[in-house]
Amino acid sequence: MNEGRSPAFYALSLFFALFVLFLYGPTIVIFILSFQGPTGGLTFPLNGVSVHWFEKLRAGGGIVDIAGAFKRSLALGLVVTILTVVLSLLAGLAFRKRFFGSDLLFYVTVASLIVPSIVTSLGIALEFRLIDDLIKQHGPAWLADGFQTSLGNFTSGLGAHLTWTLPFGLLVMFAIFNRFDGRYEEAARDLGATPWQTLRYVILPIILPSLVGVGLFGFTLSWDEIARSSQVMGEHNTLPMELQGLTTTVTTPEIYALGTATTGVSFGVIAMALFAIAILRARQARHGSDAARP
Repeated sequence: MNEGRSPAFYALSLFFALFVLFLYGPTIVIFILSFQGPTGGLTFPLNGVSVHWFEKLRAGGGIVDIAGAFKRSLALGLVVTILTVVLSLLAGLAFRKRFFGSDLLFYVTVASLIVPSIVTSLGIALEFRLIDDLIKQHGPAWLADGFQTSLGNFTSGLGAHLTWTLPFGLLVMFAIFNRFDGRYEEAARDLGATPWQTLRYVILPIILPSLVGVGLFGFTLSWDEIARSSQVMGEHNTLPMELQGLTTTVTTPEIYALGTATTGVSFGVIAMALFAIAILRARQARHGSDAARP
């Protein structure tokens, strides 16, 4: 009990510290440099401290539509979040029992995690271009006249993002239902509850904190996605794509301010999700203690 730490402990601690620095160091550097003064550059040392570049970013008027890209990414992220939660929940419920083709369906779903993201993006873009050709050549006149493309945020873009978020959501739901105590459902059925009532009043309240986590996965993966978005967004870019374009054209700390703002949104969503999970778990614990009272 009185022996000191071994040399291996300090070596591993140093390795862990270097790993954390490597992981979060770039984000910290960008955060610091985004508060450069009006004459600041892209590197250290800082030339003054101000929020000048955030104000310039808010004012807009640059070479790209940052505000429009922000709104598009936010709207797309919210839709992806809702669909990821709903579809992952339904799939998790369905996979609780084996059915014909369940193994094949599972492997097809998670296969998109193995295929390179850029290949997935190119494949989806090709599919929608084929759809465009069919509409222009064989579609009804009211649709073909003036038709440009079906590529867009909520068509091909939505599909591309769902190929990224749904497999994660499905895997999380598998883990949730593998630990789910089926006796709660049995008790509900014994009391005369219908399957819908069992789902609404028993299953959903228990797994709700985990569903918030699935939604968090969906939003953050969609918000930051660029590889799967690169070929499928059509006329308008998402915020990560605009940020990538700015890296070759903007030579001021404005790009750091944009990076800080987008990272702040991600951390804000994570904080809200963790807060919601904490509230839901506290409510579950309170209801559990109330039910245990004689």
